[in-house]
Amino acid sequence: MQKNRPKNNEQSLPVLKIRELNQGHTDDSSDRCSIKIDKNVIVNVGDIIFSWSGTLLVKNWSGKQAGLNQHLFKVTSNSYPDWFIYEWTKHHLRKFQSIAAGKATTMGHIKRSDLKSSKVLIPNEKKLIELNVVMQPLYDKRIEVIKENQQLIKLKQILLQQFF
Repeated sequence: MQKNRPKNNEQSLPVLKIRELNQGHTDDSSDRCSIKIDKNVIVNVGDIIFSWSGTLLVKNWSGKQAGLNQHLFKVTSNSYPDWFIYEWTKHHLRKFQSIAAGKATTMGHIKRSDLKSSKVLIPNEKKLIELNVVMQPLYDKRIEVIKENQQLIKLKQILLQQFF
């Protein structure tokens, strides 16, 4: 996002970095980027974000719309449901963290080859449909709770400003 800084009074988005991912939201100290960025690097509530460098983690983004910074992937698929992608990424996370911890650098990371060598069991189409009937409502509820939590945080901030 360093190449996409907002120009004079241009509308902007906060930049999602590892710090923001860890805290679950952007804030006034978050960097800003131009709103005129590729839609593939715009992050919305519920998007699956994977940090592949530094603090390796996978989360559903719970903050407001932001621009995706380096060291983070927005994990998507045209073939598989989000719950499936999220759970398999989470499944491999401990292995990825172990690989990164073994690096002799200050900021451990994994490589694309580590991702490519990670095995995923793909059920046949019928089984995936059956699983989706159970898993999709649970995943949708997860995203709903994330959004509701954000609304409660906003309400808390408004009330704290108003009364204290």
